[in-house]
Amino acid sequence: MAKTTNKAKKILCIEDDRETVRLIAEELTERGFDVEIARDGHSGLVAILKGTADLVLCDVGLPFMSGVEILELLNKISPQTERVPFVFLTALTDRYHQLRSRSLGADDYVTKPIDFDILETIINARLAAGVARNVIWLKSVNLNDREAEVLTWAARGKTSAQIGDTLDMPKRTVDFHLDNARNKLGAATRTEAVFKAAWGRLIKV
Repeated sequence: MAKTTNKAKKILCIEDDRETVRLIAEELTERGFDVEIARDGHSGLVAILKGTADLVLCDVGLPFMSGVEILELLNKISPQTERVPFVFLTALTDRYHQLRSRSLGADDYVTKPIDFDILETIINARLAAGVARNVIWLKSVNLNDREAEVLTWAARGKTSAQIGDTLDMPKRTVDFHLDNARNKLGAATRTEAVFKAAWGRLIKV
């Protein structure tokens, strides 16, 4: 098969099956795409929040966080029109999962085994459709240095106590800054606050 030119668009593939990952990476690289791999839901979400992917291929069944949970969280963080095109990749063919995926705003739904000619057509169509990849910059949110700092450490998986040890401050002070940041971001939980701040480029993950 001749290599096609796709201007090195970056495709983030979130998939835990090693053989499937290998096939996707080989096929899409051969077709001119730049492929990034994440092997579980959490690392996939972190990769999405970095904002470098042009399109996401995501398996429904993943360790730690399912593809559906990733999309649900992205919908909370950012409106449909503000996120990267999102294509579910799964062996599940029943009508329930297809309807559920589309109800959450998935841009397409590809079943395994993968027909790579069809997959390439879907990817190119979604990229050409101009689905916005802009992030929300949350310009109205003004986190102070301490709030941004504790959120950054929280994004790295640190507890309040561990953040306090790292920054040499009492745990209650860490909690105070985290709660202030959560309120400013309009987040229901600290986890949601971390993702909103990362999505809006207020912190680096």
